[in-house]
Amino acid sequence: MIRELKTFISVARRGTFAAAGQEVGLTQSAVSAQIKNLEEALGVKLFDRTGRAATLNSAGQRAVPLAEEILQTFLRMGAPDSANDYRGALRIGAIGTVQTGILPQVLVALKAKAPFIEATLVPGVSLNLLSQVDAGEVDLAMLINPPFALPKDLHAEVIAREPFVLITPKALKKGDPLQILREQPLIRYDRGSFGGRLVTQFLREHKLNVQHALELDELDAIAKMVRSGLGVALIPMAGLWLEHASDVRVIDLGPLTFYREIVLLAKYRQRQASLFSLFRSCVVDAMAWQSAKGR
Repeated sequence: MIRELKTFISVARRGTFAAAGQEVGLTQSAVSAQIKNLEEALGVKLFDRTGRAATLNSAGQRAVPLAEEILQTFLRMGAPDSANDYRGALRIGAIGTVQTGILPQVLVALKAKAPFIEATLVPGVSLNLLSQVDAGEVDLAMLINPPFALPKDLHAEVIAREPFVLITPKALKKGDPLQILREQPLIRYDRGSFGGRLVTQFLREHKLNVQHALELDELDAIAKMVRSGLGVALIPMAGLWLEHASDVRVIDLGPLTFYREIVLLAKYRQRQASLFSLFRSCVVDAMAWQSAKGR
């Protein structure tokens, strides 16, 4: 009955038998047959069917968390007893600042806990990594929280919140951030990126008409442009540029501060795997260590 429960949860998330079939690798008729078997075994109807849509009824809504709990218990039964029992490959997507930030520590911890796991790093920008997770090309990814709703079969867990600051050349006197942005050329965080959209939102909220000096999506390159005197920038406190933060003037935005969120993204069914749980625990430990170090 485990496979029927997996299919039931997929239908509940995706809303149609056809969409659930694409997720679990079954035909629409096979999905329908599994749901019928589950309903007969339970003695209750779980969905109200209208055309192609399958809407959870009250019994179905009550059954979803119970089904998820059963599946999690089932997966724990097969969890490895020791680190040496973890085998296989793990494809990890990561944006640049994660690669140069927390990820090395996470991978060291993962290697210590599961030495026989073959980890592959897949670099990329957030939008591409999201698509790769959705397509099953990577198992999980660490990226910027998307500014739109995720597909129903994806789950994002926030693991960090990075404040934006205003950075200027050291020769520029410290002053009101909004006034500086009005007067100085802006080296723009790419408007097409998830992080860049946050900058765009900030500028609109404060009705700032800025002069554009340059636009790019690489934080360390943006900071280097600022150091050279090309302009000022709004960027998050993340990346290798922090190692040379003394070369620029960093201005806290105070009550105007906004944040980008870094998330751990995976498919719902991937999150139930013991290897994902192990990786997540390494991330949580690394974040806690980084937080304690920063105090």
